[in-house]
Amino acid sequence: MHRRSFIALATSALAFPGGWALAAAPAKMTVYKDPNCGCCHEWSKAMAAAGFSVDTRDTDDLAAVKARLGVPADLEGCHTAVVEEYYIEGHVPLEAVQRLLRERPPVRGLAVPGMPPGSLGMGDDPQASYDVYAIPSGAGAPYLFMEIRPRKG
Repeated sequence: MHRRSFIALATSALAFPGGWALAAAPAKMTVYKDPNCGCCHEWSKAMAAAGFSVDTRDTDDLAAVKARLGVPADLEGCHTAVVEEYYIEGHVPLEAVQRLLRERPPVRGLAVPGMPPGSLGMGDDPQASYDVYAIPSGAGAPYLFMEIRPRKG
């Protein structure tokens, strides 16, 4: 390594301590799912392929997990994930999770109710159409966070 490169690298490391570790460490995601659910497994695999460090936990009592996290009953999906301080309910697409972690809005989590055909883990169809809702922290009704519409091309 040339002396100038080393000095620049060392200066960067001192100016931004821990920056390398933050950039290198993938976000940890815990996915709670029914042991017999194949679509949940596919969704978890997609999150891992996108760079998340995924810990999958099979449970026979998903209702307790959802209740503990405060997932609204009308927005429940078939699995529940936790990444950083947020919950991810159901077949939320990767781009919504990435946007959540990038923008960090004051919400408890995101939800895709039910099991929309073509959503991530349910076939990942480019012609799928469904909505992603954000559940605000504190008071307030869930609101539309992202619309998934048929992709062109």
